[in-house]
Amino acid sequence: MSIKGSLPESFTSYRTPVRAELRKVVDSCPPVLRNMLRYHMGWQDEHGHSCQRESGKFIRSALCLLSCQAVGGDTSQVMPAAAAVELIHNFSLIHDDIEDASHERHHRPTVWRLWGQSQAINAGDAMFTLAYLALLKLKEKGITDEKIIGSTKMLSRACLELCEGQYLDIEYENHLDTTIEDYLNMAVKKTAALFAASTSLGAYLGSEDSKLVEFFRLFGKELGIAYQICDDILGIWGMEESVGKSVSDIFQRKKTLPVVYGLQTSGGEARKRLKKLYSQKSIEGEDITEVMKILNRLGARGYAENLAEQYYYKALAHLEATGLDTSRQAPLKQTAQFLLKRDF
Repeated sequence: MSIKGSLPESFTSYRTPVRAELRKVVDSCPPVLRNMLRYHMGWQDEHGHSCQRESGKFIRSALCLLSCQAVGGDTSQVMPAAAAVELIHNFSLIHDDIEDASHERHHRPTVWRLWGQSQAINAGDAMFTLAYLALLKLKEKGITDEKIIGSTKMLSRACLELCEGQYLDIEYENHLDTTIEDYLNMAVKKTAALFAASTSLGAYLGSEDSKLVEFFRLFGKELGIAYQICDDILGIWGMEESVGKSVSDIFQRKKTLPVVYGLQTSGGEARKRLKKLYSQKSIEGEDITEVMKILNRLGARGYAENLAEQYYYKALAHLEATGLDTSRQAPLKQTAQFLLKRDF
């Protein structure tokens, strides 16, 4: 598997309307919070001056809209829901940067580095709240109260799973006996839950077929696991210029899939060295190089790439099980392929 790719046109076509919806929601925030949120989104610099920087790939919002489109729904009606999942994702990023002590995101200082941890927590909380205010805007688009309540439940459950997954991710930093099964359970919650919410929300708001919604939920879940594994690969072997943040998963002793695989399958001196290195408070300099050499000898990257492909094909199987026309499935398949082969 080659981790390369470019954003498909079906994916990028929704970026402009989603960005416009996000701006409306974010700009409704009180000014003292708005500045931090607009900075995080890449719309202004730390001094409040407008700038045109990309603030992510808008993956979750695109999946929501493409899923709605696939089931024959009106994507303009569900734009607030697409904004909501993107806001939840960005709330998690602001808090994640604090928890990981990350200094940069998208080649710029993180919110907490500029405004401090306490204010960054406030910013993240504001982003979280705005997501639910965005969902309420579905009423203005003609969505029924019943559907809005259902959407709120779906997103709330995903948020709870996301928080649990983040807890596990941090907790595993202090354990050397984390298994691949443990890792996959964490990935389902930390990443796949919001992917599943994005695809199922789009299908739910665009269709009345509950079986169809379930297929889309499973498609998003499996795709989210594949995405997280690819992220783990980039976190070790990716180029910082492409990823847009410090490639520091080893430095932070994160138990990403390649490392878990290495700890679980290595033996002798390699296992002894890995356990010793991951018992340190941080891994720096030549120690990082040694970890990578051990993982390379064990074939950890190849294992991770193969597992990501397995989940990718599981995702496609759920999409095909919907029975929708090939033409309706095509944009989602193109997006899934990009997410598997991306290099950023």
